[in-house]
Amino acid sequence: MITSQRAKPLLSALLCTLFSTLGFAFAAESIRGNVTDTRVINSPLDEPGSWLTYGQNFKEQRFSQLTQINTDTVDRLGLAWIKQVGDYNMRMQGTPLVVDGVMYVTNGWSVIYALDATTGEEIWTYDPEVDRSYIRLACCGPAHNRGAAVYEGKVFVGTFDGRLIAVDANTGEEVWDVDTWIPAGLGRFNITGAPRAAAGKVYIGQGSGESGHRRGYVTAYDADTGEVAWRFFLVPGDPSQPFEHPEMELAAQTWGGEWWKYGGGGTAWNSLVYDEEFNSLYIGVGNGAPWPREIRSPGGGDDLFLSTIVSVDVDSGRMNWYYQTTPGDNWDYSSAMDMSLGEIEFGGEMRKVVLQAPKNGFFYVLDREDGELLRALPYTDGIDWATHVDMETGRPVENPDVVYEVEPQWIMPANSGAHNWEPQSWDNDLGLMYFYYHDIANFYSLDEGFVETGEYEIRERGLSLGWGEGDYRRQLIEQADPRPESQAYIGAFDPITGTYKWRQELESDYNGGVVATRGDLLFHPEGTGNFSVRDTNNGELLWRYKAPGTFRSTSVMTYQIDGSQYVATMMNGNRAIDLGGTVLVFKLDGDFKLPIPEIVEAQVPELPGDDYGIAQIREGDDLYHAQCANCHGGIGIPNEIAIVAPDLRLMTLDTHTEMEEIVIEGSRAERGMPEFEDTLSSQQLESIRAFVVDQARRLQEFQEQNQEAIESAANEEALNRA
Repeated sequence: MITSQRAKPLLSALLCTLFSTLGFAFAAESIRGNVTDTRVINSPLDEPGSWLTYGQNFKEQRFSQLTQINTDTVDRLGLAWIKQVGDYNMRMQGTPLVVDGVMYVTNGWSVIYALDATTGEEIWTYDPEVDRSYIRLACCGPAHNRGAAVYEGKVFVGTFDGRLIAVDANTGEEVWDVDTWIPAGLGRFNITGAPRAAAGKVYIGQGSGESGHRRGYVTAYDADTGEVAWRFFLVPGDPSQPFEHPEMELAAQTWGGEWWKYGGGGTAWNSLVYDEEFNSLYIGVGNGAPWPREIRSPGGGDDLFLSTIVSVDVDSGRMNWYYQTTPGDNWDYSSAMDMSLGEIEFGGEMRKVVLQAPKNGFFYVLDREDGELLRALPYTDGIDWATHVDMETGRPVENPDVVYEVEPQWIMPANSGAHNWEPQSWDNDLGLMYFYYHDIANFYSLDEGFVETGEYEIRERGLSLGWGEGDYRRQLIEQADPRPESQAYIGAFDPITGTYKWRQELESDYNGGVVATRGDLLFHPEGTGNFSVRDTNNGELLWRYKAPGTFRSTSVMTYQIDGSQYVATMMNGNRAIDLGGTVLVFKLDGDFKLPIPEIVEAQVPELPGDDYGIAQIREGDDLYHAQCANCHGGIGIPNEIAIVAPDLRLMTLDTHTEMEEIVIEGSRAERGMPEFEDTLSSQQLESIRAFVVDQARRLQEFQEQNQEAIESAANEEALNRA
C-alpha cells in the first residue's frame, strides 16, 4: 500500500514535466535507483561515498574508503538527523542503502522508506501491509528485516509474511509482488534477510526454520517481471517423491530416519553473496530443525546442506561446490552468517576467497572457485563442542565428553553463536576482519516427551526446537553445574594466523555489526546503547554516544554527499520511553539534540488477588514457553528475558481482565499481537496467566528488596544520557 506520502513524488513528477518545458532538467530524479552490475563492481573507485548494496558492494566487505571522519576529527562527531520509522519495540536490523542521494531503509514490518540522505526528510513510503499474525511463525520475536536491494530503478524487499516485492525507486509505486512460499508439504515462511540483486535477477531465502514443518530453499526471480528463474533446495524432501534436482538426491543419502516429516530446516535466512568473477551465488545455509539430530535424523550422517556454504551458478541454479562447517548440526550452529569476498596470499599465490565466522566458533577461509578449505581456526576461546577442525578431512573433531543427548549440559558456543549474523568488516589490504563475538554458553537438552516416549510432535504454530521447555528445562538447569561466565569482545582478526591484532572487551553480550574505514576508524553499535568508534590500529576507544535505546543486533554504514561524510545506524528500544525504531545519522559538527527522557524503572503494578495451585502454575509454565516466550521472553529461565516485546509480568489489572479477548480473540492483532484461538483454550490461557502472575510476584518481591539499587542505576543512566 502507498501512504499519503506518495503525493510528494507524484507532485515532483508533475513539476519536473512543467519545468522541463522551461529549459530546466532534473537528471538526478530521472536516474534515481539506476543501480547496475557495472556500477556496483566499479563503486569502490568511482563512488566510494555511495552504499549500493547490503554489504556496500558485491564483495560485501563493508570497508569504506572515506576519510573525512578520521582519528583526528572523530571528536567533532555529532547527530545530524534522526528518523523514526518503526515502533519502539521493533527489531531494527536493516542496513540503510544510499543511492543517488536517497537513503532506503526498512523497518521490522518490511515497510520501505525513501529519505533524503542529508536531512532525513521523507520522499515516499511503501507499506506491504504485512499480516501481523505471522509473528507467530517467527523464530526470534517481533518482526525484523535486514534491508532492501536497489537495482535497475527498483527497490526490492522481502516481507515478514513471505513475499518478495519490487517498487519503483523514484515513486514507491508497486511494480510486482510474488509469494515465495511453496505450499506443498511446507509451512508458511517469514523473510528476514535482505534480498540480493545482480545478473538480472533477485535472490531470496526464508527464515522460520524452527517454526513447524520447514524446508529451506533459495529462489532467483527475474528482476523485471518477478518470474521464477530457478530454485535451489537446501534440504531433501520425501525420498518417495522425485527429487527436484540432482543435488537433493546426493543430500538425501546423508539423512536418516523420516526427516521429511519434520521439514529438516536448512533455511537461508540471511547471507547471500554474488560473485561476478565466478558467476556464482554463495548461500549461507541455516541450522537443522528440530535442533537435536537424534530427533530429526536418527542414525543419520551429515544432513546436507545444513550449516553449509553452497556455491550455485547464477545462470543455471545448479551447484558448483559446497563446504559444510558443522556436519549433522546438533546445536543450531547456522552458517547463515554474513560472508565477505577477498584475496589472500597463500604460499606465494593470491587466492580468491570467501570468509565467514559462523556460529560454531571457527573462522573459515575457502577458495571461491572450488571450495577448497584453506583455513579453519578458532576465533574464540569459548569452544567445547569440538577440539579443532581436521584440515585433512575438513571436518570438526567433536568432543566426546560434550554430548547433551547423554547428559544435558552447558555447551559453548550457545545457540546464539560465538558470532551471529551481525555484519563484519574486511580490510583486504591488511588481511584483517573486524567483528564482535562473545563467549557464551547455552544449556542443551532433549525434549521431555521425546526422552520419555521416543516420539516428537512438530508444533506448526510456535517454536518447535526439540530441546526441552519450561519447568522441565529449568529443573535440569538447577541440577547442572553453574552457567559459565560470558564475555563479549570486538577485535581485528587475522584469519591466516588465527590471532587478533587487538581485541577489546565489551559490556554487553549482544551487540551490532561493524564498519571499518580508511580513516582508521571502526564504528560499532553496542547492546548497551553506546554507539562507539575505535582506532583500527589498536582498538582504542576514541568517541562514544549514549543513545536512548539499544543497538543489539543492529547494523551501521557510512556514506558521503556534497563533501560531507555521514554515519548511519538503526536503534531498537527496550522500553516505551526509548526512542526505538529509529535511524540515527551522524556527521562532523552535527548539532541535532535528542530530548533526554526521564529514566523510570518499570515497577510491577497491582496484581490480581487470585490464588493458583502449583500444578496450574507448572502447566502455565509449559504453555507459556511453548506459545509466548518466542516474543515475550523466557521469564523464569536464566538469561532468557524479553528485550523488545512487552514483559507480561508488568501487565495492568485491566490487561489481565482483557486477556481472553487479546490472546484468543485477537483484539490487538493490528498491533502485532496475533490470536491464539486455534491453539489455546480459555482454561489453558488461565494457566498461562497463573504462571505470569507467579513470576510477577517474584519480580515484585525482588524490586521491593532492591529498590535503592534500582533507583541508583536509573539515576546513573540518566546522567550518562545527559
